[in-house]
Amino acid sequence: MRFETKTIHAGRSVDNTTSAVTMPIHLSTTFERAEDGSYPNEFVYSRENNPNRRALEECLTSLEDGYDCVSFASGMAAISSVIEALPANKPRRVIMPNDMYYGIRSLLSDTDIGTNFDIDVIDMTDLNQVEEAVKRVPTGLVWIETPSNPLVKVTDIEAIAKIAQQAGAYTVVDNTWATPVLQRPLSLGVDFSVHAATKYIGGHSDLMIGAAVARTDSPMLTNLRAWQHSKGAVPSPFDCWLALRGVQSLAPRMTTHCSNASAIADFLSRHPNVEAVHYPGLASHPGHPIAARQMSSFGGMLSFQVKGGQREAMAVAANLRLLIRATSLGGTHSLIEHRASVEGSTTTAPPNLLRLSIGLEHVDDLKEDLAQALDQVT
Repeated sequence: MRFETKTIHAGRSVDNTTSAVTMPIHLSTTFERAEDGSYPNEFVYSRENNPNRRALEECLTSLEDGYDCVSFASGMAAISSVIEALPANKPRRVIMPNDMYYGIRSLLSDTDIGTNFDIDVIDMTDLNQVEEAVKRVPTGLVWIETPSNPLVKVTDIEAIAKIAQQAGAYTVVDNTWATPVLQRPLSLGVDFSVHAATKYIGGHSDLMIGAAVARTDSPMLTNLRAWQHSKGAVPSPFDCWLALRGVQSLAPRMTTHCSNASAIADFLSRHPNVEAVHYPGLASHPGHPIAARQMSSFGGMLSFQVKGGQREAMAVAANLRLLIRATSLGGTHSLIEHRASVEGSTTTAPPNLLRLSIGLEHVDDLKEDLAQALDQVT
């Protein structure tokens, strides 16, 4: 099946009992055993497995061309579980990018993951730094985020996967921003592709789910499934059902997200009150050649810096009438956020930077709204 067909059919079929075309929501927490004590339908207890959850996992596995998928109650639950699932025979050293989702940096600073693992943060756009870091000290896991949040840096996935494999380290790509529509990390040699399915996969800002898709069977995948079952950070049947609903329109949504974002990036790059635009679809972006090679399009996320400082950037956000000042991304609404004020003193975002999640509105309406807000900068 081709990708668009998979989004609608993978993991699902017409219901055998009712002939319902859309999969029913299975809220039952427990499932009947057969007279011989077996479980003919494989389901025992909903923390261990659930029909809606398994359907979602099979769908995401298919979309990523993977081996299996493990889903969690949130993207952060997936991220923390993947790190903790590193097998005991691997070094407890993790290499991470210097521009990455703020939630991961909070995970490292506010929980025992930061003390149980040796975290080395480097610029992963520099392959020499990656190779040197892996060779300097034995490494168990290399974490890649591309495009990155919030500076939209682009990392060469295939090159880093090869470096990590030669060192015996697992590799993970946070594929939330690109989605499997635009980028297939597993086909580039990465071991796990992680998603905050809350974002583009769900697509409507009304659910919370995380997922990790594995390229092959491995001790780390075995651990990850055990973590899901025993630690219990599982998504609800309803959230899985919502994600399965949302993923059906993922491909056409991403087409519009990308075309709108490309037009907005071009518009912003020519506005006199904009200092810089961070979008890999721009030929001026330093990661453009790599993005063009490993992505089918350039995504719906971008950041830009307003001329001036934090005051001017906050004023632009405040003067918008259509774009919504809110966190998160990947939904139908266009959202704008001043990341430095959200993240506080540990932020890596410049004070004049605004992050945009470009939605599905008509692009001219978005341009007009940004224009009137930027024109007020003094």
